[in-house]
Amino acid sequence: MTTMHRRAFIRQTGFSAAILPFITGLPSLALAAPARPRQRLVVVFSPNGTIPPAFWPDEVGRDFQLKEILSPLAPYRDRMLTLHGLSNKVRGDGDGHMRGMSCLLTGIELLPGNIMGGSGVPAGWASGISIDQEIKNYFQSRELTRTRFGSLEFGVGVQDRADPWTRMSYAGSGQPVAPISDPYQMHEKLYGQIKDRENLRSVLDPLKAELAKVRTMISAEDRRVLEEHESLVRQLEREITQSSSQTLRVTPPDLERGIADQNDNVPRLSRMQIDLLVNSFVNEMARVATLQYTKSVGGARMNWLDITDGHHGLSHEPDTDEAARKKLIKINTWFAGEVRYLADKLAATPEPGGDGSMLDHTMIVWTNELGKGNSHTLDNIPFVLLGGGFGFDMGRALKFDKVPHNRLHLALAHGAGHRIETFGKRDLCTAGPLALA
Repeated sequence: MTTMHRRAFIRQTGFSAAILPFITGLPSLALAAPARPRQRLVVVFSPNGTIPPAFWPDEVGRDFQLKEILSPLAPYRDRMLTLHGLSNKVRGDGDGHMRGMSCLLTGIELLPGNIMGGSGVPAGWASGISIDQEIKNYFQSRELTRTRFGSLEFGVGVQDRADPWTRMSYAGSGQPVAPISDPYQMHEKLYGQIKDRENLRSVLDPLKAELAKVRTMISAEDRRVLEEHESLVRQLEREITQSSSQTLRVTPPDLERGIADQNDNVPRLSRMQIDLLVNSFVNEMARVATLQYTKSVGGARMNWLDITDGHHGLSHEPDTDEAARKKLIKINTWFAGEVRYLADKLAATPEPGGDGSMLDHTMIVWTNELGKGNSHTLDNIPFVLLGGGFGFDMGRALKFDKVPHNRLHLALAHGAGHRIETFGKRDLCTAGPLALA
């Protein structure tokens, strides 16, 4: 079948537009097939710094051993880059957490504002676009890489409150992009308007006849992909229908009022969001996504890990507090396990067209707003890259000397084919993109 634009396909076949999310990524339909190779970017955020001795490999180069926190990612050691020595060198207004969060992906100063942090001068939103949105815009500007949404912003336990501690993605100066923390809302965004949680009507039901017709038009491999897509949608709908609104709308605990049980469903919500994220990639709904766990100064209690202390409070304990250190290692190892789940899902999903797995064409960037919680340092920010598709030489532990993290963002842009010369604060880009290829 020759390449056809989606509108022409709908017009010629008589299908409804509602079926497009289910069939756009099927190679045998050749609906404006994107250029090869496909490329995707996922930025995963977890808060409050790390425990450096339990995180960074001691060795440099290919002969490195993963420490305890990164141990869940051991199956992907040869497809990983650990980047020790990247610093957020953006100065100006705002405290360390504010600049750590809102300058993390923007690499540029915060605007003047009246939001007061723990120290320093009050500040406002970031004054520039974030790298995820920059790459999204680049993909969307090109016909063969354009998708329905461009980017999707997933949250897990992110508070509704909007301030520089809760936002890392920016569409431009003073334009924060809010993550969606409720899987129901994300499902509704991806698959259409759903009015009633208790009497949820499947989005698949009205499409039954059209989907049956599609099966007669596609290859056996595409039929398997379509069936997996339908199965995942059914599963998510069952979970949403069986869940109360309180369960789905989970926020971090309010420490001041001692509410300790609102985030106990975070593990389940995390997996639901990751499933939706991967599914959106399979069906060419987006090529860029962010997955944000809580926020800077995130105080979630990891009760599922038998840790009742708030995460942020623990991160402020001194290095000599061995009990706090063990809990923080356990928390950060859990986050690594969620990155592992994302990588596993991508690795187990065939790339549409049969060119390896989706992980081969997706770069996961796991990061944090601080290098270390109790010092609030913006040096040695955790950056772990995992996957493929950007032309980087993976399977290495690299160590730099306080290199501006803007140079990593430049490398990501160049890896996506977007040959910009600077990103964020111009004078932090004079040495060019980080050499990762």
